[in-house]
Amino acid sequence: MSVESAAPQPEPDPGPRWPIPPAGGWTADDLDTLPNLPPHTELIDGSLVFVSPQTKFHLRAVRFFERQLESLAPDGLEVLREFTIDIDRQNRPEPDVIVVPEEEDEDPHQTRLPAESVRLAIEVVSPESVARDREAKPLKYSRAGIPHFWRVEHKDGRAVVYVFELEPATRKYVATGIFHDRLKVSVPFPIDLDLTEIMPKRQRTE
Repeated sequence: MSVESAAPQPEPDPGPRWPIPPAGGWTADDLDTLPNLPPHTELIDGSLVFVSPQTKFHLRAVRFFERQLESLAPDGLEVLREFTIDIDRQNRPEPDVIVVPEEEDEDPHQTRLPAESVRLAIEVVSPESVARDREAKPLKYSRAGIPHFWRVEHKDGRAVVYVFELEPATRKYVATGIFHDRLKVSVPFPIDLDLTEIMPKRQRTE
């Protein structure tokens, strides 16, 4: 009796194959040319940083600051979300929200902005980004000369905003306030925000 040979089994999918970094790491230009990178990939110290699935708090907070700052920004400034900035050859992070001058000759295919053009950078902290948002990114943003930095965190069911301003002599950030329910500042332009609006409506009344 003949025995039929078993059909060849397909090899298991090994998953995505990320490119091997060159000696010295990737450069800012590589983010525009490397194939199949996930959306919102950042470059930190020559290494690719992939974004994890975002929480509802993160999505709500980013949307809140984008919309609110857009409504308050004076003429000549615009608000962008999730847009990369060039700090140096090995650092091209993507702040959650930035405020920058409007460009007269805008390139519709532009994928990044120089860090020195940023007036305000905002990072909304996720569980996987705590170290980057509290330590690595503020250090790089201050060295790049970004004058204002806000870090937004979820604490005890509320949004908390930590506000920092650049001290020009040291090029380091100085904390200028911690805001819980209301954020009111005069720089980089007059801003008065009800932070409770970030949370779902049912939580605002609890």
